[in-house]
Amino acid sequence: MIAAIAWAILLGGAGGALTTIGVWYRNLKKPSWQPPDWLFGPAWTVILGLAAWAAVLAWEGAADTDGRRTIIILYAVNFVGHFLWSPLFFTLRRPDWALVEVVFLWASVLALCIGLAPYSVLASWLIVPYLAWVSFAGLLNLAIVRLNGPFRPKFRKG
Repeated sequence: MIAAIAWAILLGGAGGALTTIGVWYRNLKKPSWQPPDWLFGPAWTVILGLAAWAAVLAWEGAADTDGRRTIIILYAVNFVGHFLWSPLFFTLRRPDWALVEVVFLWASVLALCIGLAPYSVLASWLIVPYLAWVSFAGLLNLAIVRLNGPFRPKFRKG
């Protein structure tokens, strides 16, 4: 349980710390259907909390070391995919690169949804809001790229 809570807190904290809502972001053209900025923090808190609960349920449902290893791998891959998106989008100011990365994040969430089912059906269902939110975030990322691209590297010579 402690590891699941730590996973959620680290991801949520890192995501928040790496998300800078500054002038660059405010000047991006965004689709009319983008939720208000204040909604993202609470949404991620609920989603990551559900994912942590899913980890606990799956861990308890795993009958052997191989099952638990699978759960650790699924969550570790997801951690990396989830962690990379914010620095690509906000720090490097490359929504186009973040759009490519969100495909891997989405795949890791789908893998969680499918991979946890043998250990706990409820755990698998608890991941569905995460999958839905990342799907929505991917569409939002795509809209931002279409409305604002092409993007240039933040650090240029000359």
